[in-house]
Amino acid sequence: MSTHSKQAEASAEKEDSQAGQRFVYQDDELIEKPFDWGQLRRLFSYMKPYRKQMLPIIIIMMFVGAITKLTIPLLIRVAIDDAITPKNKNLLLWIVGIMLGVYVIQWLANTFRIKYTNMIGQRVIYDLRHDLFSHIQKLSFRFFDTRPAGSVLVRVTNYVNSLQDLFTNGVVNLLIDLVQLCGIIIILLTYNFKLGAAIIVTVPIMFLVSTKLRKKIRQAWQDVTMKQSRLNAHLNECIQGIRVTQAYTQEKENIHFFTKMNMINRLSWNRASMLNQSFGPIIEITGAIGYFILFWLGAHFIQTGEITIGLLVAFATYIGYFWEPINRLGQMYSQLLIAMASAERIFEYIDEKPTVAESKDASELPPIQGHVKFEQIVFEYEPGRPALNGISLEVQAGQSIALVGHTGSGKSTIMNLLCRFYDPVQGRVLVDGNDIREVTIQSLRSQIGIVLQDTFIFSGTIRDNIRFGRLDATNEEIEQAAKAVHAHDFIVSLPGGYDTEVQERGNVLSMGQRQLISFARALLANPQVLILDEATASIDTETELKIQEALKTLLAGRTSFIVAHRLSTIRNADKIVVLDHGRMMEIGNHEELMREQQIYYGLIQAQYKFLQNAV
Repeated sequence: MSTHSKQAEASAEKEDSQAGQRFVYQDDELIEKPFDWGQLRRLFSYMKPYRKQMLPIIIIMMFVGAITKLTIPLLIRVAIDDAITPKNKNLLLWIVGIMLGVYVIQWLANTFRIKYTNMIGQRVIYDLRHDLFSHIQKLSFRFFDTRPAGSVLVRVTNYVNSLQDLFTNGVVNLLIDLVQLCGIIIILLTYNFKLGAAIIVTVPIMFLVSTKLRKKIRQAWQDVTMKQSRLNAHLNECIQGIRVTQAYTQEKENIHFFTKMNMINRLSWNRASMLNQSFGPIIEITGAIGYFILFWLGAHFIQTGEITIGLLVAFATYIGYFWEPINRLGQMYSQLLIAMASAERIFEYIDEKPTVAESKDASELPPIQGHVKFEQIVFEYEPGRPALNGISLEVQAGQSIALVGHTGSGKSTIMNLLCRFYDPVQGRVLVDGNDIREVTIQSLRSQIGIVLQDTFIFSGTIRDNIRFGRLDATNEEIEQAAKAVHAHDFIVSLPGGYDTEVQERGNVLSMGQRQLISFARALLANPQVLILDEATASIDTETELKIQEALKTLLAGRTSFIVAHRLSTIRNADKIVVLDHGRMMEIGNHEELMREQQIYYGLIQAQYKFLQNAV
């Protein structure tokens, strides 16, 4: 290894904890607890749905394969003692033919076993990944606020993938090895108890020595999963922020930091792998001791006539068979440690309870009129730091409400509470007199449309992105929604029209075009309550004028909440609510608030001044 590489590794080792600090999250701590057999049973419970379908076949094939393998040394003993020594060629030919048939049966049994274990293993992995992903979809915003996307991604992909060997090979191989070991022990003790016992006595010694390694190996693999999670988190952040990185020419810094984390991950894996491989030498040394005992005692027993040469050869073959499963059991234990390190992280997420959850007796929210009421709302993102403090607001059905205020005043938070992305610490939110905590989340959100400033476009066609608002919408309804928000003209000008493929986040579209698609998506859902959270911030003035005309018709009869800074967007609202540091300071229409010449008046004057300076 070069001096540069050694220095880099030493630096990586020294800065391991420092590099991790950039991506330390709630789930990035090393789990310090004993081996959890209950969690292991929980992991294997995913095999239960298939035990009646395929397990009987696998078990039968497993026993056939084990029995045929254990038969070979006995046939070798018969061949040496009863055919080769007395020079009985006919018997030798029969024994060779029988051995050939046994090998064919063993090959067929193993082929079918491997086929069905792979089928079960892949189905178990499918079910586990499906359960994890489905549960993540139900978790609340607060969960994602404290975890990077890469940390979530690594659990659905890498950690689940790391369990494949356990389910496709490990479990069945464990059973085969146990059956094979029991069979070998019985045969050795049956044919010569003293020689068999002398050989088997080495096994407890091997397990006693290897026991001390188990805790270190488990912690080492936990450390590997933690480092991989951090690496994925950093990688996801770098990909998402590549434009900012290149804009500020920070590529070298990013490469340097990634190289450091990558090396830390490699060193962590090396440490775990080194401990993992330490089982091999222990088993080899123990096996060598077993062979020494066999030939030392075996030679004595042959001289005394207690055993034959054929039996000694059979014993030597059985010892080879004996240490083979012992070695695999050591590897299986290491595989279990790797699996448990991954399973602990997976089940952490599956066991995560949504902070916003439906009550057991939640009822369906009937079709709403749009009467919304906030009663003495107090909300905190962090304990002791209220984002909203004592907010009370009543909005009649069909009214349009504009929320204005400085950044961080609580405008978007109010909208998040209305959609029940979070629950208030105190107070309640009512829709048509129904406390939204007492109705199902789906029935509430399905009647609320929302357009965000940061519009998300999914991979697929433009038509599919608009249809996301209502999956049963016809093509005609999709086009009508697009025309209503003036998105139709730019869509049909694209090479594929409505069937134009857009990549992740719609990078081929301009910011304004993505916003228009988001408008069409929300309007297609035909919600009774519509939320526009800085929805026109990224649209040019000409397009905004068209949308303002469209909104006069589209918002008619709907309750609408508008979070915006542009005067053109809010001046026609029925009510304007001015927020400051989580408190409601003023409320009224545009003319009333301008006459009062308070906070709202100051915001408008600042906007006028900014526009004049810009011109």
